[in-house]
Amino acid sequence: MKVVVIGGSGHIGSFLVPRLVRAGHEVTNISRGTHKAYVDAPEWQQVHQVVADRQQEDREGTFGERVAGLGADVVVDLVCFALESATSLVERLRGQVGHLVHCGSIWRYGPSRKLPISEGSDAAGATFGEYGVQKDAIARMLKDETASGGLVTTSLHPGHIVGPGWHPIGPLGNLDPAVWYALSAGQPLQVPGSGAEMMHHVHADDLAQAFELAVEHREAAAGEDFNIVAPTALSVRGYADIAAGWFGQTAKLETVTWEDFRESTTPEFGESTWGHLYRSQCFSIEKAKSRLGYAPRYEPEEAVLESVRWLIDRGELRVAGPLEPAAA
Repeated sequence: MKVVVIGGSGHIGSFLVPRLVRAGHEVTNISRGTHKAYVDAPEWQQVHQVVADRQQEDREGTFGERVAGLGADVVVDLVCFALESATSLVERLRGQVGHLVHCGSIWRYGPSRKLPISEGSDAAGATFGEYGVQKDAIARMLKDETASGGLVTTSLHPGHIVGPGWHPIGPLGNLDPAVWYALSAGQPLQVPGSGAEMMHHVHADDLAQAFELAVEHREAAAGEDFNIVAPTALSVRGYADIAAGWFGQTAKLETVTWEDFRESTTPEFGESTWGHLYRSQCFSIEKAKSRLGYAPRYEPEEAVLESVRWLIDRGELRVAGPLEPAAA
């Protein structure tokens, strides 16, 4: 098939695009052209590259026309964050493209009420935050579009994406590199909340697997939404203890109030921690497994370790000591 990937040079596309080429598809990648894929692969030599600024072309009303003009059988949209943008693309591709596969987010769900959270269940509270609200609205629009006989669509909702090339969401639900140094040095780590809050990661290649499956199993994926995460989730204290063990340490966690925690970090890190821990999410992947054949290879700690090792090896993450042989 002819597959157009929008935003194929990012976290997901770095793994997805080579997968699609290996599967025999003709692939076009639309990106801003500002950076290369996170993981190099020979398959990129067979990919047609189109440079475009989606935000600018959305404002001009030309982006949908650009995508439609490529004559794709399938469009995979990895970088859509607003309902208006998603709706505009759907309206232009309706009747022109066989299948639109959209990347959503588990943050379409609010705080957990029951675990694990399944698609369409009442296991999560109300969605909040502009990012999550928009992702939920897009997913609902896509489902309605297909149910009404329009464009065939599918939305995949990944957990916290992790892999070589970028920093993972850490044990405190943020990107603060000081967390990793403290754990590697056996230093105390201040933790707001109970420590039992959950985070659900997914390796970028497992997520890419799910997108490839959705592309190749259109009938099973049509009109559906899928949670795409690792087989298990990590609690704050479990994550911290596992990560400290990579350096031969034991996590030393100090429970503090949210007020004290926010005073000890930056507003950005404080807000990120609250967003992850307040949601405290863990998801079911039974629907993706049964309908698509999704079979993730990475447990969450394995995915995070791969990312941490990559960062340490390249001097992009400061830690107090080397990884233990069992981890390295």
